Amino acid sequence: MKKLATLLLVCACGAPGPGASQTVSLRMTGGPADSRVTVDDQIVGSLDMVQARGVALPPGQHRISVEHEGYFPFDTIVEAKEGEKVVRVDAKLVPVPD
Repeated sequence: MKKLATLLLVCACGAPGPGASQTVSLRMTGGPADSRVTVDDQIVGSLDMVQARGVALPPGQHRISVEHEGYFPFDTIVEAKEGEKVVRVDAKLVPVPD
């Protein structure tokens, strides 16, 4: 729960000040653009918004989920390592067959 609270604080307020843990930028590609992205079970926005702005992640493991009606969901676990600048995720959703 502490990790989620830190993520929300980082998303709302930006990077922490000197002496605090550095964040890692989550950068995503994929589609459809209006898919919903969640990080650690917290909605962070649409895929196109995350593609344009990124999401600041505190160090540690994070579950990334992408969902869109008519497509199979995408789920992955990423490790945001202190000292890294970017974690990249490609989330190309696959349509559910008719």
